[in-house]
Amino acid sequence: MDMSTEMPRYERFFSKYAIGDDRRKREILIVDDEPVNLSILSKVLTPFFVVRVCKSGEDALRNASIAPYPDLVLLDIMMPGMDGYEVLSKMRENRDTRDIPVVFLSSLNSDVDEEKGLLLGAVDYITKPFKPIVVLARVRAQLEFKEARELLKNQNEWLEAEVDRRLRENQLIQDISLIVIAQLVETRDTETANHIVRTRSYVELLARRLMSAERFPDGTKDGIDVLVKASPLHDIGKIGIPDSILLKPGSLTPEEFEIMKTHTDIGGNAIRNAIDKALLARSGGFSDVKPMSLRILEEAETIARFHHERWDGTGYPDGLKGEEIPLSARIMALADVFDALTSDRPYKSAWSAVEANAYIMEQRGSQFDPDVVDAFESELGEFAEIHRALADD
Repeated sequence: MDMSTEMPRYERFFSKYAIGDDRRKREILIVDDEPVNLSILSKVLTPFFVVRVCKSGEDALRNASIAPYPDLVLLDIMMPGMDGYEVLSKMRENRDTRDIPVVFLSSLNSDVDEEKGLLLGAVDYITKPFKPIVVLARVRAQLEFKEARELLKNQNEWLEAEVDRRLRENQLIQDISLIVIAQLVETRDTETANHIVRTRSYVELLARRLMSAERFPDGTKDGIDVLVKASPLHDIGKIGIPDSILLKPGSLTPEEFEIMKTHTDIGGNAIRNAIDKALLARSGGFSDVKPMSLRILEEAETIARFHHERWDGTGYPDGLKGEEIPLSARIMALADVFDALTSDRPYKSAWSAVEANAYIMEQRGSQFDPDVVDAFESELGEFAEIHRALADD
């Protein structure tokens, strides 16, 4: 074969691979135990590519694993020692070489041999004796496929990163909005903004402890995130309580207390109305998986409505008892009471953490869920630390 007369015919056609988009020549690894075959393929490919050659399967595996990794491997099947099929199998087991496209070279041309190579992961099959135009065309095609795959992979990775960034950005906006709404409610109350942050921290602490004890039905990261993000809205219903009652410095009369108790239904109903309007506006509905924002609002409704229920059934608004009370509300009830006890109010001075702890232990099985109290007892040190770190000025 006279390569000097053959090659000029293909130089313009294949010159794009002499210098790629990243300003480097593409690298081809040729593996064949016959020197004449290595010589022929090197002459065909060297004008356009960086060519490396190997005479055995063992050398091929070593060379393919050296960075910069080859862009393409031309691999002979019939070689002494390790044949091409075994080389390809081992390449596919190696993280560094498993994505390198491999074209088989062989004087064999039966369908069985070709099928075996393709099933192992070869991308193409070239038979001997070689024709320069066939070799170059196959090489060019596989390099273009490889570039397309890499481009698609990079685009997908960028899109995934961008989607993740926007989701995190939207989630941050959502979290801030919920806290701002809750803090606006608290501006009408005697409680401080730190009450929201503290109770949110207490709720997360209790939920994680219950999850570790396998007593939290939605013991997943998402389930805890939903509960924690919903917790700041537990007292949103106080927005509907008159100032004369909400801000009264002394004890409430029985009639005033009945009005105060309505904040649970006011809050629950307000959130439910918001959910219903959002669903009505979204005529297409949702898929089987609820959006995180909807799950948070549904949990917030539950917490707002039921966080004053008591384990013994003497709470309000519905007098629910035991496990009739949603777990999220049982968790919120303890967190809310602990913070109320350990904070100054116009009608009382703050209790010490020790006094609050003793009260909550005494109320195990009456006001509070025993499991939640046990979780609280396991986290006394953390509760005290949160109370200290987020103390009101």
